[in-house]
Amino acid sequence: MSRHALVTGASSGIGAAITERLLQDGWTVTGLSRTLITHDNSAFHSLSVDLFDSAALKQALDPLKPVDAIIHAAGMMKAAALGELDETVSEQLWQLHIRVAEILANRLAPQLPPGGRIILLGSRTSTGAAGRSQYVTTKSAMKGMVRSWAAELAAKGVTVNIVAPGATATPMLNQPGRESSPPRLPPIGRFIQPQEVAELVSYLLSPLAGAITGQELVICGGASL
Repeated sequence: MSRHALVTGASSGIGAAITERLLQDGWTVTGLSRTLITHDNSAFHSLSVDLFDSAALKQALDPLKPVDAIIHAAGMMKAAALGELDETVSEQLWQLHIRVAEILANRLAPQLPPGGRIILLGSRTSTGAAGRSQYVTTKSAMKGMVRSWAAELAAKGVTVNIVAPGATATPMLNQPGRESSPPRLPPIGRFIQPQEVAELVSYLLSPLAGAITGQELVICGGASL
């Protein structure tokens, strides 16, 4: 029987790479994105929802068929130095990275079967980065949230982890709003590829990863050394 995964941010970048990897692995995937996605694989189902609208997200989840995995890959990067912080940006980052994850887990985690998985996309900068305090705050808070969920769900056989990439070759790498803190090339001499992140997610979804929970797994090409 095909396993069913919910993937946010499925239209581009890491979310799209994860979606493709799971389809190759034989999963049924429901992809959440602002715009509908067309795909030639009948195992993929697109769900259009604005993740900044909590009420709309909750409504979209109501008719969703039970899932075996929740992967929250949607994200945004905006950076500013002290003295230039915009409260609206802080609210947007918190909504997308933390509140959306909370809504997904609150609605869907109770129905996850033994062997179920929750994976959130974090950042290797979760321990701090100059000029990125608003972004880092959400990724740092994610660690405490995930460890708490992992402790709650361990006895059910459900794991909860963070995959924390460094600078990854996606459209977000060059999106406006991060001029004060541009991406730096990792020591390996290239940016992380979305497919590399997707491979790690694929492993964490496998039965062999059943003993890994409450962890932040960093994939950064040596940038955190």
